[in-house]
Amino acid sequence: MTLTDQSPIAHERLTTMGAALRVALDGPYAAQRAVARATFPAEGALRPVDLDVEASRDWTLARLQELQAAGFGSAGVPDRAGGHGDPLEAALTFETLAACDLSVTIKSGVQFGLFGGAIMNLGTDWHHDAFLPGVTTMELLGCFAMTELGHGSDVASLETTITYLPETDELEVHSPTPGATKAYIGNAARDGRMAAVFGQLVVDGERHGVHTVLVPLRDERGATLPGVTVGDHGHKGGLLGIDNGTLRFDRVRVPRRMLLDKYGGITDEGAYTSPIADPGRRFFTMLGTLVRGRVCVGGGGAMAARRALSIATRHALRRRQFAAPGRPDGVLLLDYVVHQRRLLPLLARSYAFGAAQNQLIEAMAHVQGEDPSTEREQRELETFAAGLKSMQTWFANTAVQAAREACGGAGYLSENELTALRGDVDIFATFEGDNTVLMQLVAKALLTDYKQAWSALDRTGVVQATTRAVGGMVMERTSAGLMLERLAATARRRPDETTLVDRGWHALMFEERERHSLESLARRMRSAAKSGGDGFEAFNRLGPHVQFVARAHMERVTLAAFVALIDACEDPEARAVLETTCSLYALSSIAEDRAWFLEHSRMTTARSKVIGDQIDALCRELRPHALALVEGLGIPEAWLGAAILRD
Repeated sequence: MTLTDQSPIAHERLTTMGAALRVALDGPYAAQRAVARATFPAEGALRPVDLDVEASRDWTLARLQELQAAGFGSAGVPDRAGGHGDPLEAALTFETLAACDLSVTIKSGVQFGLFGGAIMNLGTDWHHDAFLPGVTTMELLGCFAMTELGHGSDVASLETTITYLPETDELEVHSPTPGATKAYIGNAARDGRMAAVFGQLVVDGERHGVHTVLVPLRDERGATLPGVTVGDHGHKGGLLGIDNGTLRFDRVRVPRRMLLDKYGGITDEGAYTSPIADPGRRFFTMLGTLVRGRVCVGGGGAMAARRALSIATRHALRRRQFAAPGRPDGVLLLDYVVHQRRLLPLLARSYAFGAAQNQLIEAMAHVQGEDPSTEREQRELETFAAGLKSMQTWFANTAVQAAREACGGAGYLSENELTALRGDVDIFATFEGDNTVLMQLVAKALLTDYKQAWSALDRTGVVQATTRAVGGMVMERTSAGLMLERLAATARRRPDETTLVDRGWHALMFEERERHSLESLARRMRSAAKSGGDGFEAFNRLGPHVQFVARAHMERVTLAAFVALIDACEDPEARAVLETTCSLYALSSIAEDRAWFLEHSRMTTARSKVIGDQIDALCRELRPHALALVEGLGIPEAWLGAAILRD
């Protein structure tokens, strides 16, 4: 392969194929991502691995301040009322940060995405003018205090109270029980001076559900304010640069105007008012404005996987083991079929998720941008973000561990970055929503979009299920989804004529897996509702089926996105490599569920037996393009920081 200087990054030279694959994977945001790589201050971008907790926190704060000065901090958060907070800029900046140090990435997310985002999305012009300038300059460091010790994913049941006191026109913020303690809060242990606190708003003795109030935590000297108790979670399994801590409030009073009241507030006369009458709809509208966090966390996890796979694959192209005929100096690790099977299917899945992430970012930019959007588009964005965040962060943990093992003992050395990366990305599977819970939300969204759909468990744990089996697909189809449907329809007419690498057969298998599992789940839920008895236990037993449905849906959405990415690629040679990569992703996904396809007569035993051989053949076909595939992932070699890659 020849080399080219097409990359705008100083001194980065890519293969011609690598440059073409990078443009294809960057998709509609290729220009913005290229500029970000070119202007990112990458020198000193990785935290020294031997720093202790306090030194790590010092380094992370200083690094974020440096990045903010360079324009890579508060992207997407306006500094005044009426300013434009560009969601696209925020998402692309977050993934650029995630290509390097994840502590810095998450501290940026806490300060600008969560704390700043809460003010921007839930507050009004007064809040914007009063607080956003300090947020964007980092003069006002803040926290996002939602999670409690007693309530993680169950936000609606938070115990913290925000009670209106008409006699003083103040709000009293109180933690009534130990379970109401805010926990795992970034910036709380040391740096945060204010928190966006989520709690139950009580006005004139009546609860109005979860709202958000700004509560000062520390004075200008950093001393904790009266009534506020701060704890420090100390050393963690990763992200040592983040000062996670606990917060408790003992009847702390703040002025009424500190309530972020865009969707619900208190009038001068002391009465509760909201532009959204239905409490449930109001609650989900408030949480829906914060969907950007899930979009970013999922993308950040995917970037961690890319970084780990880049290190492991580049190492496998350098490291030799055991002499063989014609190879007296030893065989390159990546020439072993078993090593190819370790890494190349993961690279293929990285490309697949990259294509899906592009579509998710596009959907978010539309819904949260200047153009009008519908309530349905908002719901679909929330479902897409929940599912893709789960899939990408689970994948990140799998990929980082596989990369560590693929580098042998060297992968266990801190200087090669993989163990720190493994610790840092671990938590991505449970913050911004526990993945298992998020996948339940995906499955519920799929079911509720049918006519006469079922509703979720009510407060007494009774399942109200669909009155008939599902009869059609759920989400409004994008052009990518329609393309996949056409491919599947073609294969359905001639299934015996398709090969294992036929894209129509892949589409058919993905569609059948999603459709059949969704239909059978709806039937089982209807049966459970009719049978009476313990409704909760009936639903509880369907948990694994719910998870399978959500995963099958996300796999189909991801394949559709990958097919669309290939269709948009204008370079014929790069397109051919992407076609093979997509086949590897699709076959690997089908192989993981071979038992399901066999049990449901979607695949013959003979075809099932040869899938492994076909995956091996695809790996051999991609082996000459391994370096180009890694370059296409978009993380410059100079950013990887692994000693194992140094000459």
